Amino acid sequence: MSGLEIGISFASGLRLFAAAPRREGRTSVVTDGVSSLGHVVESLGVPLTEVGSLLVDGSEMPFSHVPRAGEYVEVRPVSRPQAVPGAPLRFLLDVHLGTLARRLRLLGVDAAYESEDIGDPALARRSAAEKRVLLSRDRGLLRRRELWAGAYVYSDQPDEQLRDVLSRFAPDLAPWTRCTACNGRLEDADKHAVLEHLEQGTRRSYDVFARCTACERLYWRGAHHARLEAIVEDALSEFGRPAA
Repeated sequence: MSGLEIGISFASGLRLFAAAPRREGRTSVVTDGVSSLGHVVESLGVPLTEVGSLLVDGSEMPFSHVPRAGEYVEVRPVSRPQAVPGAPLRFLLDVHLGTLARRLRLLGVDAAYESEDIGDPALARRSAAEKRVLLSRDRGLLRRRELWAGAYVYSDQPDEQLRDVLSRFAPDLAPWTRCTACNGRLEDADKHAVLEHLEQGTRRSYDVFARCTACERLYWRGAHHARLEAIVEDALSEFGRPAA
């Protein structure tokens, strides 16, 4: 079967995924006449996790649409905030996003994290099994069909990564309620009950403690608290106060 030519253009936020010749305005693409529009878009470098809608000659079409010769396709990004139906909003981050995982946990967001490289298939299976949105900067990983849901993290800077995720998904924020080490829930801990686990200087200087219900790690307002407080306050000021 001979190829069919269609026109295609990408919204500005999606152009970074496409090859340089396709980043500006409308370009032409030759399709095989049987592949879905979703397949065509992915073959041009854009993960479908980043696509909000596909307009064909001005009408919205599903990813399964098979384009016909002469059609013009507009590829639009996901809207923000993006709804994730079907399960509580939870995340899974790959091995390269450890700082982002800790900052999400600091804000009380459920953020599982693989500290070792377990491989793309295993990450995709965990996303599906636990119904977690997989966050990654690996475009190939986000194209895996096993994924329950996924999202590309656009920056390599932790501050910008956090703003990206919070603006895209608008998760409920509950600062200081999760363990930044393991993602477990924190509970108040009586000082006398944890004295044997504290260094002498900590015993003298602090009276308020929290303990992880999963890994039993202890927390108090130590030397790094001011820096963490600034991260929390910045997030709350831009993305709303904690949920009641």
